[in-house]
Amino acid sequence: MAEILIVWPWFGCLFALFIGLCFGSFGNVVIARLPKMMQAQWQRDCAELTNKNISEQPVYNLSQPASHCPRCKTPIRWYDNVPVLSYLLLRGKCRACKVGISIRYPLVELVCAFLAAITIYHFGFNTLGWSYVVLLYLLVLLTLIDVDHMLLPDQITLPLLWLGLIGSIFWLPVTPTDAIIGAAVGYLFLWSLFWLFKLATGKEGMGYGDFKLLAALGAWLGWQHLPLIILLSSVVGACFGILQLVAKNSRFGQPMPFGPYLAIAGGISLYFADVIYAWYWSIAIS
Repeated sequence: MAEILIVWPWFGCLFALFIGLCFGSFGNVVIARLPKMMQAQWQRDCAELTNKNISEQPVYNLSQPASHCPRCKTPIRWYDNVPVLSYLLLRGKCRACKVGISIRYPLVELVCAFLAAITIYHFGFNTLGWSYVVLLYLLVLLTLIDVDHMLLPDQITLPLLWLGLIGSIFWLPVTPTDAIIGAAVGYLFLWSLFWLFKLATGKEGMGYGDFKLLAALGAWLGWQHLPLIILLSSVVGACFGILQLVAKNSRFGQPMPFGPYLAIAGGISLYFADVIYAWYWSIAIS
């Protein structure tokens, strides 16, 4: 691979683009199915605790049943499941029943492909670059699941946290000490805000998944990035909230997912933290 990259340096980005499309295609499956799998597991757990019998349900996981049209249930052939290309050839409709397919599916694939290519271009075709591709990919999944269900699954946030802590030992440009402090401070900061808000208002301002996500970002990027991530997530969240109020898509006091804003802030901090901090200190010192 090293020889290929020397002769054709653009090959790394092209390969990352292809992998990103595949990631995005599988990501659509995770976004759609993981919350349903969790709900089914909660129902089984509740039934077990209350000694209730529940009827046997068909196997449902990330691989079964095979991909199919949600309207007519027709299985999707492999040639109709090629990322982006199949959507364009089918003109955004099911081959069997002609019902429209959500534009979000190819958009997720394109976003994942773009992030993979730009990350490999910026950080290199190496362990660090591919690690950041995985980080951004999982942030995309968490963002869309939180938007759909107000949920940040432990099945994603906790492995992301541990991967950051382990990576700090071997390949990430973060010391284990900074990663551990980042994880602890990230979790405890939002946990403290949660309880202060709850004691003051009697309401829960955010979920525990937000604590775990910020802890994961602290582990990956180090505690030095946390002030910027917290500030950016607040600004991004406020901007989206104002836009939704202006567009009358929400009302004041309506719950909003905070995970997407943390994810966006984490991505910005990954790329631009040094630039932003340098700009800030140049103004503060002058």
